[in-house]
Amino acid sequence: MGRGKIEIKRIENTTNRQVTFCKRRNGLLKKAYELSVLCEAEVALVVFSNRGRLYEYANNSVRKTIDRYKKACGEGSSTLTVSEANLLFYQQESSKMKQQIEILQNSNRHLMGEALSCLSIKELKQLESRLEKGLSRIRSKKNETLLAEIEYMQKREIELHNDNIYLREQITANERAQQHMNSLPGNVYEAITSAPHSSRDFFQVNLRDSKPNQYCSDATVLQLC
Repeated sequence: MGRGKIEIKRIENTTNRQVTFCKRRNGLLKKAYELSVLCEAEVALVVFSNRGRLYEYANNSVRKTIDRYKKACGEGSSTLTVSEANLLFYQQESSKMKQQIEILQNSNRHLMGEALSCLSIKELKQLESRLEKGLSRIRSKKNETLLAEIEYMQKREIELHNDNIYLREQITANERAQQHMNSLPGNVYEAITSAPHSSRDFFQVNLRDSKPNQYCSDATVLQLC
């Protein structure tokens, strides 16, 4: 009876995993040796276990084989100059950006209800869901803005009403003052409003007619004798 095929996956049992590693490692090293002898191939094999131990085989030298590998891989890219490499990089980035722009433009057209023939039923349902969510957010923001404006206008209305009351009170006070001034006698009103103010018109004293020693003292006040 032949051996059955085993499933290639990680062996959970630690002991079985270690035994399998040792067997297959030895078999791999043997195959590398046979390949190098039978076909005159340059072979370098490097294996690290899960514990970090190194196992290697090379018919020439591992380092020389690795250097040869690097040289073979770098021959295609070494011919490019720095400017050519930069140009290639920016061309690739430009191509990526163009693809992203095209995707965004198509998405914008779909949101506007254009170019819908290429969409499947599933994509149309997703687009409908996106539009409904967007409309819900837009209506919510619109209502919020309207409520804020209404609140501001109501406050402004109250302020204007208070200013109107204050101005009416000022006008009424000015009218009363004007009526009071008009009710005064004509000569008094004219004297108050039209006569020039001068200190000589209020109190005049003739110093030449006064005589010395005409003032007599009293216990509390000074009186003219």
